[in-house]
This record gives sequence, C-alpha cells and structure tokens, in this order.
Amino acid sequence: MGYRTLPVTAFEQNCSIAWCNNTREAVIIDPGGDEERIYAAVSREDVRPVMVALTHGHLDHVGATAMVARHYAIPVIGPHPDDRFWIDALQQQVQMFGFPPVEDFTPDRWLQAGDRLEYGDQRLEVLHCPGHTPGHLVFYQAAEKVAFVGDVIFRGSIGRTDFPKGNHQQLLDSIRSQIFTLDAGVVLVPGHGPNTSVGDEKASNPFVR
Repeated sequence: MGYRTLPVTAFEQNCSIAWCNNTREAVIIDPGGDEERIYAAVSREDVRPVMVALTHGHLDHVGATAMVARHYAIPVIGPHPDDRFWIDALQQQVQMFGFPPVEDFTPDRWLQAGDRLEYGDQRLEVLHCPGHTPGHLVFYQAAEKVAFVGDVIFRGSIGRTDFPKGNHQQLLDSIRSQIFTLDAGVVLVPGHGPNTSVGDEKASNPFVR
C-alpha cells in the first residue's frame, strides 16, 4: 500500500489518498476541501480513486465530498450512522465555521464496526471510535500497520469533545480499547498534524496516561 497525506482548508485537515500498488486503485479519505489540490495529488500519484471514505461528519473532513465523488463518479462510504446529524447539518456547519459554500451529500453506504473497505488487493478494517463525534471511525490496514485515525488522537494530543454529542470519557475509552490495543509499531495518520505511532502515544500522550 502507498499513501499520501495533504493538508487542506484553513483548518489544515489531513486528506489522505491510499492506494494499492498493484492495481493503482485508491480511496480518498476525508476530502475536507481544496478539491483541486486533491485532484492534482491523485494525478501526480497516477492512481484511480474508487471511493471516498469518511471518518466522521465534521465539515473540515467532508466539505469537498460531493465534488470529489462526482468528479470521479465514485461512491461515498461512511461514516457511522451516528454521525448522520452532522452530515444533515452541513449548511449549519458552514455558517458556524465561516467556510465557503459546500454541497450537501448523502453517503452511499454507512459503516459499522467490523466492516471492511476493499480496493485493489488492499483492505481497511473499520473500527468504531466514538467520543470526538458519536459516529467516528478509524480505518486500519493491519498488514501495513497503518491506521487513519481522523480526530481521535494526534501526536501528543486527542480530539476535542466540546462539540454537540462529544464525550470525553467515551473518547478516552475508544483510544484505550481500539487504538492502544494495536501493535506498538502501527503508524497513526491523524486528521491534523504529523504522523505518530501507537507506541509513542502510549508512552507519552499526556491525555491518555
């Protein structure tokens, strides 16, 4: 598997493009905005997107979803249905955060814990990690030891829980039961900031001691 992460929007949200090296099929994870930059990155890597996958429903992670899905004629997969209220409130999010206009969309498929996303010969396992939002998901590639964790955990920090239906204790429980049970060498690709690893966060993250 190959992947590339590029920050998009004023929130510098990490949109990740992950692909199968054999078939060049790719998944675009959390296209928050700046769709032209995403298209350019896809062209540069010479990959063929087959789906958009969403970790959760916050605007900075889904803002360009409709445009990207239409551009490549691909389905939108995820997040968990518990984040439906965030997707339904997309226009209110635009007003709240002062974003430029975005298009509404409805996911083609909602995801549950234990589901899998398959593209080429790659497979992402779906982990449900509520707390930052109730329907937050993590996409884990076990063979490559890479997890796309959205806003669950960052290098030395964790996701906010002061938005509607956020839950701090639930977030800590998700990290301990879903993230910290993975191998220490698993690379964590967060929704903001640099990559980290399970081992590093278990050893030094002050929020999850």
